[in-house]
Amino acid sequence: MDPRAPTKRDAIVETLRREILSGQRPRGSRLLQDRLADDFGASITPVREALRQLESEGLLVGEPKRGMRVASVSFDEVAATYIMRRLVETYAMRRAMFNLSRRDLSEAEHLAEQAAAATDPQMARDLNRAFHFFFYERCGLPALTSRIDAMWRAFPWDLTLTSKDRAEASFLEHRELIRALHQGDEEAVARATEEHIAHGFQSIAHHLDGPTKGDPFDFSLP
Repeated sequence: MDPRAPTKRDAIVETLRREILSGQRPRGSRLLQDRLADDFGASITPVREALRQLESEGLLVGEPKRGMRVASVSFDEVAATYIMRRLVETYAMRRAMFNLSRRDLSEAEHLAEQAAAATDPQMARDLNRAFHFFFYERCGLPALTSRIDAMWRAFPWDLTLTSKDRAEASFLEHRELIRALHQGDEEAVARATEEHIAHGFQSIAHHLDGPTKGDPFDFSLP
């Protein structure tokens, strides 16, 4: 058996993660092990292991004598993740810029156009991820790409890219990023990346009715 082949636990983790981040399993809803075992045609053991994995990612919360529920979204936690994403992903984009060929940029443009044309929300999210990780995987630091992946897995994507206005703005920002990459302008690439991540955060902050005045990334004094 190939040790790298996905296990039943892996399949359950991936399915539940997608269902949570697509909004199919609402925030605060409970997950019952017996019911999940029936749904997945699995024993309790891989279900329990999958739930523990998702709890470690912050997507689930364990409650004494009540099992697991989908974690609610904390504005402070989202703000902290946003700050880390803005720092790390901007750095990764700066590095990736020097490893991209013209062919790579054409492929990235194709991904951006596919995402813009997608009518299914889940497909749009998948293509959005593929677009960004096309660059992160070329930053030359696989461990850094894995850290970015961990932040993306815990980020509440179910609260963003849900409105048509935000989706359209996001795709325009993708094109601006590609334009900066074509120009080979490192500062413009960094600026486009930061603005794209910031606008995504602002969309989530508005959804959560959190503080909307000022950017938590900006620590400058008045």
